[in-house]
Amino acid sequence: MNEDTIKGNWKQFKGKIKEQWGKLTDDDLDVIDGQRDQLVGRIQEREGIARDEAEKRVKDWETRNSYHW
Repeated sequence: MNEDTIKGNWKQFKGKIKEQWGKLTDDDLDVIDGQRDQLVGRIQEREGIARDEAEKRVKDWETRNSYHW
């Protein structure tokens, strides 16, 4: 799945992302707007974890859900 597909289905993805990362706000999701690097950065910030750990969590989530930017 490419970035254009993610952006096109962003409303659907927002719900799934909020299920996984409940600390992300609607404002966070509006800023992310389908951009993977923004998602990783916001998770890092909200969860208080290192960037590489946030990257790993997103990658694991993508694998489990068959989503790939």
